[in-house]
Amino acid sequence: MRPDEPPVIDFSPFYGTNESQKSTLIELLRHACEQFGFFQLFNHGITESLQQDVLQQSKEFFELPLEVKEKYNKDIDGFNRGYEPLRSQNFEKLGKGDLKEGFYMGKHLPFEDPYVLAKRFGQGPNKYPAELRDPKKFQSVMEEYHEKMTKLAENLLQVLAATLDLPSTFFDDFCEHPVAALRLLHYPPQDVAGEVEKGIGAHTDFGAITILLQDSTGGLQVWNNLATEWVDITPLPGAYVVNLGNMMMRWTNDRYLSNLHRVSNKDGHERFSVPFFFSGNPDYIVRCLPSCVDHTAAATGSSGADTGAKYPPVSVHDWMTGRFADTYNSGEKGFGDLRGSVVAEMK
Repeated sequence: MRPDEPPVIDFSPFYGTNESQKSTLIELLRHACEQFGFFQLFNHGITESLQQDVLQQSKEFFELPLEVKEKYNKDIDGFNRGYEPLRSQNFEKLGKGDLKEGFYMGKHLPFEDPYVLAKRFGQGPNKYPAELRDPKKFQSVMEEYHEKMTKLAENLLQVLAATLDLPSTFFDDFCEHPVAALRLLHYPPQDVAGEVEKGIGAHTDFGAITILLQDSTGGLQVWNNLATEWVDITPLPGAYVVNLGNMMMRWTNDRYLSNLHRVSNKDGHERFSVPFFFSGNPDYIVRCLPSCVDHTAAATGSSGADTGAKYPPVSVHDWMTGRFADTYNSGEKGFGDLRGSVVAEMK
């Protein structure tokens, strides 16, 4: 692993009783969030057998004929669950669209759920394709994985609270009935000679935290602000790639980084990945964290106009609705806009 890659962090101290090791974990996570916005996580509590089951079920879905997959298109019922065709997004606006297809899932909620009735962002029933080899296994694997990933996200937020000098319970209300999207992704091989086409163009995520399961193919790259270059993220068996989203950058008053990343799949193989996007309770109001209000002043040694919260409070529902719409229409920003100022994406 290159020294300019985001750090690899052992999460096992979270589950133990050694206070010294827990303090080290907190410091490592704080540094990663401030300098990179990305890190890899191992000893996280999710078994490799479950991870492989998820990747296998994802592969079996994407092997279905296109006409079958289109029956489960995410735009059919308004819940944003289901199939996303190739080139549905185009982050860099330089080619025909991002060379990936996807399938959105979340916690399976009945129509009578209060959050579903209120049409809160990311709340609704899943689609479970009946044409799969074993539809019941697909459903059981995905639901088990979603439940365990939700718990892992909650655990990570406990440690993040400590890095921000907040009580370990600070994010509990945020985690209640959360927007937590599971996205199966399939990247066909790209044209090796092409520089314009990407599996997914340069972008920042817009939720709180993303926990990515990827296969061994590679292709994920993160922008290194200090070196001003793209850095490959070497896949590690069983490890997760974790990154912060724009919501967390805004929430911490720009203290923590939501970093640019992209996928360039040029090794001639298919690539499969499963990002888990955790964005919290739709009704939760995100306002500058208490320990981050004067972050700008502390960083610059200034006072007065430079102190205080940079961004007004916003509900998770309103933030996610606005940002999600931006990624599927002509108003989204390309790499040229974002590279100059990631902070501009926060506004």
